[in-house]
Amino acid sequence: QVQLVESGGGLVQPGGSLRLSCAATGRIFRVYDMGWYRQAPGKQRELVASITSGVTPNYADSMKGRLTISRDNAKNTIYLQMNILKLEDTTVYYCNEGLLEQFDLLLKHYWGQGTQVTVSS
Repeated sequence: QVQLVESGGGLVQPGGSLRLSCAATGRIFRVYDMGWYRQAPGKQRELVASITSGVTPNYADSMKGRLTISRDNAKNTIYLQMNILKLEDTTVYYCNEGLLEQFDLLLKHYWGQGTQVTVSS
């Protein structure tokens, strides 16, 4: 069973930084696309940043210039460095990875459990 485990959320002051991590475990053959999303209460989940091998990372306009997404293929892990955090960045952040499991030909996407980011003075 594939699982995505997130870490790194927490409380930070406006202007501060956080680094989120998301590690995929299980019988994984290869991870293809990876991304971070966020969802505020009562709103749709929105893409924050995505990264695919060989493709320039993509960032949401609302956070462009303040984010860096990176991946460690050997560890099936993605990271999201968030800088100059604002009050409106407060919400739950989710990771998503599209991958092939061992002995499986179907590309499947999995979600992390979510990690709370709170920006407050």
